[in-house]
Amino acid sequence: MRLPDEIDTPGEINILPMIDIIFSILAFVIISTLSLTRSEGLPVDLPSAKTSEPQEVKQINITVDSDGDIFVDRQPTEVDNLKTSITNLMGEEEQILVVINGDKKAEHGIVVGVMDQVRQVPGAKLAIASTKSD
Repeated sequence: MRLPDEIDTPGEINILPMIDIIFSILAFVIISTLSLTRSEGLPVDLPSAKTSEPQEVKQINITVDSDGDIFVDRQPTEVDNLKTSITNLMGEEEQILVVINGDKKAEHGIVVGVMDQVRQVPGAKLAIASTKSD
């Protein structure tokens, strides 16, 4: 007895679930890389300079925002306490880089006061943060 022939239908691969998985993985990678970016200080609008160079040593970040508030490694402080704060953060280090992130709208006198306090700390090397201009 002969069995009836089945209609040959070409095989299909449904790619919609695969596309969903690819987009899910892509979204995960984008979100995880954004969360892994390292932020050095508080968000301020840095001035630009053509001679900017990145620094690759251990550092202390001092931020002066547009309102004139001062932060040492994201902790609020006053100008008079900067010398003590830097000395405490240096610990056993003989030299350390102190980077001042001064908002371009911050008062000049406050930034100069911060620079003066940093210069009084033995072993503290002073740097001013800026963005590279075109």
